Amino acid sequence: MTTKLCIYPGTFDPVHLGHLDIVKRALNIFETVVVAIAENPKKKPLFTIDERVDMFKNSVKEYGDRVIVEPFCGLLVDFAKKYDTKIIIRGVRLFTDFEYELQIAMTNYKLDQVETFFMMPSQELIHISSTIVKDVAFHKGDVLQMVPEYVAKKLREKFDGQNS
Repeated sequence: MTTKLCIYPGTFDPVHLGHLDIVKRALNIFETVVVAIAENPKKKPLFTIDERVDMFKNSVKEYGDRVIVEPFCGLLVDFAKKYDTKIIIRGVRLFTDFEYELQIAMTNYKLDQVETFFMMPSQELIHISSTIVKDVAFHKGDVLQMVPEYVAKKLREKFDGQNS
C-alpha cells in the first residue's frame, strides 16, 4: 500500500512552532497531512478541543487543503481507517520522547499494521514543548518565538487575570 496522506496526531495544547515545523516537513513527503487533535482528558488540557482545533487551523491556513485539522477520540488506528492510511507521523525531541513514542508505535503496528515515522523538529525549535509554552505564558513571558501570534493571543486571553 502506498499513501499520499499521513496522520499527525497529538494533543497540541497549544500548537507551537515545533509542531508546525513537523507539518511543513511532512508536506515535503506527503501531499496531505491530517492533524488529528486528541481529546485526551487524562492530560487535563488548558484549551478545549474546539480551541485547539481553531488554533491549529489558523496556524496552517497557508497550506490550504493540504492540511486537514480535526478532533478525534478513541484509538488512532481507528481514526486512520477513516482516511484509508496506515502512516503516522510523530515528532520527537529527546530520547525520552522516543522511548514513549516507540511503545505507542509498536502498539499501533500490532493493532493494525500502522507504520510510524519519527521526525525531529529543526534544531532551533527542538527545545519547545507545549508545557514550556504554557509555563512562560502563565508567567507573562514572551512566547512569540515559540508560537504563532494568534496562539500567543489566545494564551494571553486564557491567562488574563489568573496570575495577577
